[in-house]
Amino acid sequence: QVQLVESGGGLVQAGGSLRLSCAASGRTFSNYAMGWFRQAPGKEREFVSAFTWTGVNTYYADSVKGRFTISRDNAKNTVYLQMNSLKPEDTAVYYCAARMYSTSYDWNQYNYWGQGTQVTVSS
Repeated sequence: QVQLVESGGGLVQAGGSLRLSCAASGRTFSNYAMGWFRQAPGKEREFVSAFTWTGVNTYYADSVKGRFTISRDNAKNTVYLQMNSLKPEDTAVYYCAARMYSTSYDWNQYNYWGQGTQVTVSS
């Protein structure tokens, strides 16, 4: 059973930084792609960033490119999302997700989800 547990959300002022963590367990994740998505109130869930455990490529939404960085610690089976220069429009619940093999920008393609962590950016 795949389990994803996010942490690291909180309240921060515009221009500040947060680092989200996603601890993955229950499988060997070498064949998995991991993604971060977010959902603001009244809006659809949207893609933020993704990568595959064995790949070198990372992918970002245009809205976060240059400000957010996805990374991983293979020994800890943990994925991180470093968020810098945060803006009020980054306010959302952030979710970690996993699917086999390849990344996708479509949240419907991911099979496993964490519970989400709230990020609130004040102006």
